[in-house]
Amino acid sequence: MTGNINGTNIKEFTLRNKNGMEVSFIDYGCTITKIIVPDREGNRENVVLGYEKIDQYADNPWYLGAIIGRFAGRIGGGSFELDGKTYTLEKNDGNNHLHGGESGFDKVIWQSQCIAGGVQFTHESPDGDGGYPGNLKITVTYTLNDENEFAIQYEALSDERTLLNMTNHTYFNLSGGLKRDITDHVLQIDSDQYAELNDQLLPTGTIQSVAGTAFDFRRGQRIQAGVESADPQNKLAGEGYDHPFVLSGDRGITLSDKQSGRVLNIKTDQACVVLYSGTQIKEGVKLDGGTSQKYAGLCLETQGLPDSIHHPHFPQSTLRKDERYVSRTVYRFSTRKGE
Repeated sequence: MTGNINGTNIKEFTLRNKNGMEVSFIDYGCTITKIIVPDREGNRENVVLGYEKIDQYADNPWYLGAIIGRFAGRIGGGSFELDGKTYTLEKNDGNNHLHGGESGFDKVIWQSQCIAGGVQFTHESPDGDGGYPGNLKITVTYTLNDENEFAIQYEALSDERTLLNMTNHTYFNLSGGLKRDITDHVLQIDSDQYAELNDQLLPTGTIQSVAGTAFDFRRGQRIQAGVESADPQNKLAGEGYDHPFVLSGDRGITLSDKQSGRVLNIKTDQACVVLYSGTQIKEGVKLDGGTSQKYAGLCLETQGLPDSIHHPHFPQSTLRKDERYVSRTVYRFSTRKGE
């Protein structure tokens, strides 16, 4: 796939392993465009949402496949206070700041370098970029091995104390080629608690138990549980999920599709995962393999808790001056035999 955005040629990279797995991505937003893996019968298909053409990524309202930063999720009121100083951010979600605003990392053409087993991307975000303090140097590294493990490593360094909460916004659909929506996918999360949201999809500050709710994925359940739920929290998210889950134990996440046999296991060192079930995806946009629709894919955004700066009892996503930020998330694909 070739193309340009705003007059600049965009580079696409593809990593392949000996098992026939492929991961493709572009230097615009470090955006993942395809992940091709076999089903239980050996049929190789794309299991993520992406556009047909590169230039479509210039207008990517759902952040398909993109790296998110400086801050993943919402920051209430589009401002925050740090060390006694108030910083004003871009408001791109009503009165709130979302996913780094209009100048977020998803809209940057990153510098790229091929390395052993993958590609390393770098970007320098200047002091005041999007309203954030500090000159920030960021490295994002994508690697693929022969165990079908695709890894994302995030690194950063700032010359001032700042906020930093990075993630990847890939939408998964393990049916392959958009044959079905994700409501029958089964999800398991090592999480006893989730963050309650208000009507602006901001955390209220209350951490709720998942027990006895449609948010209890500890033993695995279908995404359909949230679609059918009468819980006001599921209704807020548009009959589904857009919620942070506080990770516990091994911090494991497993997504599976019974019909195809595909399984995705995720391991992360992050404090939470935001499950977004694609409830705001509009119908009728041409995608690779089909057209967009509600529940076309789901995101599993490993990150810190959204709006944490306004909730002191949350784990904080602040980066001190000259402190090296490092985080890693690994996505492992496999298959199960039919039952």
